[in-house]
Amino acid sequence: MKVGVSYKQQPVSEKFDAIVIGSGMGGLTTAALLAKDGKKVLVLEKHYTAGGFTHAFKRKNYEWDVGIHYIGAVNKKTRTLRRLFDYVTDSKLEWADMGEVYDRAIFGEKEYRFVKGVDNFKRQMKEYFPAPKDQASIDAYVDLVKKANAVSRNYFAEKAMPPLVSKFTGYFMRSPYMKFADKTTLEVMRSITDNKQLIGVLTAQYGDYGMPPALSSFAIHAMVVSHYFDGGYYPVGGAGRIAETIEPVIKAAGGKIYINADVSEVIVKGNKAIGVKMADGKELYADTIISNAGIINTYRKLIPAEIGKHYGMADLVKKVTPSAAHVSLYIGLQHTAKDLNLPKANYWIYPDNYDHDENLQNYLDNPDAPLPVTYISFPAAKDPEFEKYYPGRSTIEIIGFMPYERFAKWEGTQWNHRGEEYEAFKEKLSQKLLEQLYRFEPQVKGKIDVYEMSTPLSTANFVNYARGEIYGINHTPDRFALKFLRPATPVKNLYLTGQDIATCGVAGALMSGLLTASAILKRNVSDDIFKAKG
Repeated sequence: MKVGVSYKQQPVSEKFDAIVIGSGMGGLTTAALLAKDGKKVLVLEKHYTAGGFTHAFKRKNYEWDVGIHYIGAVNKKTRTLRRLFDYVTDSKLEWADMGEVYDRAIFGEKEYRFVKGVDNFKRQMKEYFPAPKDQASIDAYVDLVKKANAVSRNYFAEKAMPPLVSKFTGYFMRSPYMKFADKTTLEVMRSITDNKQLIGVLTAQYGDYGMPPALSSFAIHAMVVSHYFDGGYYPVGGAGRIAETIEPVIKAAGGKIYINADVSEVIVKGNKAIGVKMADGKELYADTIISNAGIINTYRKLIPAEIGKHYGMADLVKKVTPSAAHVSLYIGLQHTAKDLNLPKANYWIYPDNYDHDENLQNYLDNPDAPLPVTYISFPAAKDPEFEKYYPGRSTIEIIGFMPYERFAKWEGTQWNHRGEEYEAFKEKLSQKLLEQLYRFEPQVKGKIDVYEMSTPLSTANFVNYARGEIYGINHTPDRFALKFLRPATPVKNLYLTGQDIATCGVAGALMSGLLTASAILKRNVSDDIFKAKG
């Protein structure tokens, strides 16, 4: 089902209470929550389809998701994340369980399975690491993950508070979490164990937040690991169902989603955001403006230069760095997932030395070095309705880390017309990723019908992240100490939403929408969610 109407074909002629720039998870969630409060919201999306990293695209009778490969913490309707998803979709979005094993970490030829349930997880890890010292370390690790997440709620709630309230209570709400956030993942892991292999396995999901242990904050590691303790889930009907089920909620309050709608600037008068200027020069006005374009894009590109200079916004964004870029290989097969015996669990494939930081640095230094991480996902196996829409077919997606610099020479070229050298480079990378697939799923060799690679330039083109980053800004210890990463901006009536003000991924962006809506409405919107029926 197509989401949104084309700005180019149907001009905006109505007055709206709020305008959201960007239709990623944070923008859609903010819009839906405001709509539930009776606000008429306009969502403007530059791309030809809505959803940001939750959108899906089609080619030659196949469909692939671009960013939502699995979600955790939606297994029970009482879970906060599930309640929020149900609230913004009117419970129209359903989830398929990936089964007992949701991730499989491979180091060389050794496999480690991540199983759902905290006790099951610990039991499985202790089978791999039977030494008493390692077993004690596994218990200590899970306890620390739980403790870090237990004190995270106040840290994020503070972001939605009015400045005056935050001035008096902010430190006390933030400081317990900062004791975990201001340490790197590796620092914390080394305080628990000196077993290099155990550290490598327990941090094997670092690709879910894009930074290896020596660089990432333990806060984001703990959040991601805990997020999947109860297993992995996939949206029934595919990733595109997220935007499809949120749009009716926005429209019910008179709102709309426009695609092909490129915003060039936020209009600011007297230090108050009053509207947006479109790329075609048209101006649209609303009482509240929300940017889901990322803090770097918003402060460097969308805010008028004189306003940005007045508030030192350029200096603020110098304190953050773009997250990792990636390549993604989209594969289509004229065979069903069942026929090919494709698994639901994801693969995380690494070199055999268990040192994620060393592997990453080796690849940065030498393009011919082993890939530091390869992620393989099987959406056709995860989605119980895939064959209903694409009978006799299946899909696979492979993601690899890729420095943006290796594609910088093609900056400024047009998508799908970047030249033979670019295509040859992509083909070389595609074959490298396919080699990894054939290692573990050899039955698919010779049965691939079509494949297509996206690069950091593709991400820059479609998602509007300048360096093709997948997770917004990096999740370093310093990032968690930055108080300006919050919904409210120095410009009155201008707010931020999206993963930059919360944490990365679909779940982080979803929660950012809750924070932003709470800041705008000046009340705890989660109360509405937990009072809702269903």
